[in-house]
Amino acid sequence: MTERIPVMRPQLPTADELLPYLRRIDEARYYSNHGALLRELEERLAEFYGVPASNVSVVANGTVALSAALLAVGAKPGSRCLVPSWTFVASAAAAWAANLRPYFVDVDEATWMLDPDALRRRNDLDDVAAVMAVSPFGAPVDTAAWDAFSDDTGIPVIIDCAAAFDAVASVEKAKPGRSPIMISLHATKALGSGEGGLVISTDERVMERFNQICNFGVWHAPGQILGYNGKQSEYHSAVGLAAVAGWPKRRHALEALTNEYKSRLSIIDGIGMVPGYGNGWVSCYCNIRTAGDATASIAKLASAGIDTRRWWQKGVHRQEAYSRFGRDPLRVTEYLADRVFGLPFFHDMREQDVNRVIEELGTALQG
Repeated sequence: MTERIPVMRPQLPTADELLPYLRRIDEARYYSNHGALLRELEERLAEFYGVPASNVSVVANGTVALSAALLAVGAKPGSRCLVPSWTFVASAAAAWAANLRPYFVDVDEATWMLDPDALRRRNDLDDVAAVMAVSPFGAPVDTAAWDAFSDDTGIPVIIDCAAAFDAVASVEKAKPGRSPIMISLHATKALGSGEGGLVISTDERVMERFNQICNFGVWHAPGQILGYNGKQSEYHSAVGLAAVAGWPKRRHALEALTNEYKSRLSIIDGIGMVPGYGNGWVSCYCNIRTAGDATASIAKLASAGIDTRRWWQKGVHRQEAYSRFGRDPLRVTEYLADRVFGLPFFHDMREQDVNRVIEELGTALQG
């Protein structure tokens, strides 16, 4: 039988790579509560992103990070949070968990993300507590444009850059600003700690409040606010540190695969890619957009042993739990949702696997 090619094969650091960090945990007998490994991981990540260590916080997972960031910027409970439906469900789930009402807004056709200029022109911003901008599949988000939006409207912005670990460091316009950026450290991302979420903001006040919220409402300052437990353990921090140490090699492999796909797919008629795909950044995906509905092509690839995934399904607004929330007309979202899906993509993918994916994709698209 022909071997199936999975859509993703995550790989965290090996046992040998983890061993030095695990021995440090054993020696210290300190397992959670902002231990030495977590602090070191935050320092390493701060250096990676070119910001002070006080501008970086690592917590238990990305969804907790988004919710806590919404609380940290002062989003008023019960109000609306504008969020794209063209995203993973965690974006809307985090808004709901922060006692906000997700309200789904369409994305721009050229960028696949929210447009701050279009939001400025809305006449219903009075009941908007926050905006959650989302990076499509790791693409860079213009952080300065969103900071300017907040300055002009008084509405705080959270930037969900779940898969943009590399873009935030590699692309100038995506570098950290005041609006909190969340980067997922889930095992499926380009760099993972198993579970984890990284938040970056140059606003010291927001970061202080974020850390307080994620520590039961208690932090260095006297007094307490409402909060919960968002702490990351020393074990997950050990995985994160080993992953950061191996990042240059991992990034090199991801860049080579990205460039290979980008080159090979560019000559196939009717195929589009995430806007700016591979322009100085890497991610953990290769998503394509077909000319028409992708359902038949996905089925043909599956029958040929090629696994694919609609990573964002058909839009969050079409999911049962979120269908009751308010929304704008979502023409672009629904256009993309019908056509976009992910091809197999993982750092140690073999050349013969890429060749087979491209060959079977060409066959599937021929009808």
